[in-house]
Amino acid sequence: MATLVLTTVGGLVGGPIGAALGGLAGQAVDRNVLFKPKGRQGPRLTELAVQTSRYGQPIPRLFGRMRVAGQVIWATDLVEHRGRQGGGKGQPNITTYAYSASFAVALSARVIRGVGRIWADGNLLRGAAGDWKVATGFRLHLGGEDQAVDPLIASVEGVGLAPAHRGVAYAVFEDLPLETFGNRIPSLTFEVIADDDAVLVGLIAREIADRVLVGAGPAMPLAGFSAYGDSARGVIETLAEVSGAWFAPVAGGLAMLADATPTRTLRDEGRMRRIAPAARVPRSLVVSHYDPERDWQTGVQRAARPGTDGAALAVELPAALSADGAKATATAMLTRAEAGRTTRRISADATAIDVVPGMVVSIDGEGGAWRVSAVSIERFGVTIDMVALAPPTLAARASPGRVLRPPDAPSGGTIVHAFETPALIEDGSGLPRVTIVAAGTAAGWRRAALQYSVDDGNSWVPAGGTAAPGIVGTLAAPLAAGPTTLADMRNAIHVVLAHEGMMLANADAGALDRGANLALVGDELLQFGAAEPLGGAAWRLTRLWRGRRGSAALPNAAGTRFVLLDGDSALALAVDAEIGSRIRIMASGVGDPAPVEADVVLTGASVLPPAPVRLLCRVADGVLTLGWRRRSRMDWRWRDGVDAALGEEREAYRVTITSAAGTQLIETAEPRAAITFNAGEDTPMAIAVRQIGSHGLSPAATLAMGGD
Repeated sequence: MATLVLTTVGGLVGGPIGAALGGLAGQAVDRNVLFKPKGRQGPRLTELAVQTSRYGQPIPRLFGRMRVAGQVIWATDLVEHRGRQGGGKGQPNITTYAYSASFAVALSARVIRGVGRIWADGNLLRGAAGDWKVATGFRLHLGGEDQAVDPLIASVEGVGLAPAHRGVAYAVFEDLPLETFGNRIPSLTFEVIADDDAVLVGLIAREIADRVLVGAGPAMPLAGFSAYGDSARGVIETLAEVSGAWFAPVAGGLAMLADATPTRTLRDEGRMRRIAPAARVPRSLVVSHYDPERDWQTGVQRAARPGTDGAALAVELPAALSADGAKATATAMLTRAEAGRTTRRISADATAIDVVPGMVVSIDGEGGAWRVSAVSIERFGVTIDMVALAPPTLAARASPGRVLRPPDAPSGGTIVHAFETPALIEDGSGLPRVTIVAAGTAAGWRRAALQYSVDDGNSWVPAGGTAAPGIVGTLAAPLAAGPTTLADMRNAIHVVLAHEGMMLANADAGALDRGANLALVGDELLQFGAAEPLGGAAWRLTRLWRGRRGSAALPNAAGTRFVLLDGDSALALAVDAEIGSRIRIMASGVGDPAPVEADVVLTGASVLPPAPVRLLCRVADGVLTLGWRRRSRMDWRWRDGVDAALGEEREAYRVTITSAAGTQLIETAEPRAAITFNAGEDTPMAIAVRQIGSHGLSPAATLAMGGD
């Protein structure tokens, strides 16, 4: 008696795989790892989610488009970068440390087309448009058999000692800044584009089986698949389970079949069937998969049948499927398991001697299709065992659920503004402070590296990075001069912000009194109480408080800068330079083809007291009596019954009187002075009063007397 048997492996819902096919096909299969004895595991979802660096860890072969963590295969030690800020005039300097790393991550043991988005600790490191959120060197090796050694690895390991990793697609990061990631290499995941379009199950299985499988195979498309694990057989079984495929010997090898169209009609006079207990079929089946609509995060879809008997079965599918596709797959797998309960055995004459395991047949006079599982030939008869095939299932609808995607707006170019104002925050250094506010031309801008020069660019000092993205723009229409002691209800500011993602808010009088909505327009500090959006990035600002912190409420032309001074976005940079020096600021963001510069001339506004005000004089009996009011560079909020804080080590003033007779200097500790002169003369004189601050003289309050 000759017997051909097609056994069923892979679980209750698994498609049948030939384990003993006999003849040349069977020998070829036995020699290949594909069908060695079971006990090995196929790929699992969790094996792609966490980045590892273990010796001997398998590298997946990727198909379609997948999101994988990869495996770190090479890295340098962390590189320390030092920066120094402050110092000078007896003040200590501050040394800052930043770290970067260079490393390589293996992605696929198969040639890929490219890489899309890259996530670092769940946040986008590289966007869909290929824009980087953090400045870094990056090279991608596609995994060809002729790829060259990476130049960085070769320079570190030595020429002739660095492997090219041919046949492995890998990414190399060079000097990736780590301060955003807690000074460690972040956990990375990559959107790998291995193929331009969806890949058919048959193509994947044929490539993995290494010339054992022949024919087209199942036409089920997968958006992506990761062939991962210690056994090719486990991967093939997984593909067969989800596609409903089975295997049959053919000329030249083994065919993976999924077409349920009968190719032969047989007669069955007895019409005897055997139906297995329902408990052998799962009651429900859950398919876990990667969902492209969820940025390749894990999705779960479930199918169930009526009844209470049977177990619940979970299938981890390392493939990218839509929610609808996963639901349809789960339903089809459960339907096939239910249909597989029904088997039959028929006896045929010698005309059926060409029937072989794996063939799809129909029974004369009946509907449906049957897969031949075993054939026995004895004397002049043929005994054929068959398993019922499930009919096609209807398309299923499913929801992928909600996903919170990290923002992926382009970073755009850097906009940087540098200026000196009365100190927003007192740091006690005594050095002039340049306030820097930076933003981007697009909503994805985050920060830029800063350097400054006090010697007109001959040398540059690293200053770390910018603060949080600011809100900046330009005036769309001129702004007239306004009052500084009353709210300006007549004028309005028409401003166009740098991009539509920037927002302004209203503030009531109490919030304004506490410093809300402080902005720099040209060189004037002002506040606004009402912000009205006009569409796009245009706004209209009203209820203005002008001339804040002693600034002048002068006219400003269209195109003048507008900078909102928010505590989170304003960076105060202490510079060791003389008043009158020109400070150059250079900012470099990830979206800048070249560094962006701004400059400011130090006026001392950040460290010197403002000029005295209300300078008055009274002449009587040959005595000129002067009086004035001081102002503070630190205390700008009105408080009833309390004078403004002095803000200096001591109160002192210098009075300069210039006339034809010469220059006279008077220093006093009180806001008044008395000068004796010849009352009979009407000599012109110029009077200037300056407050003596801890770090220098204030601007002068002036008065001219006498003459015509």
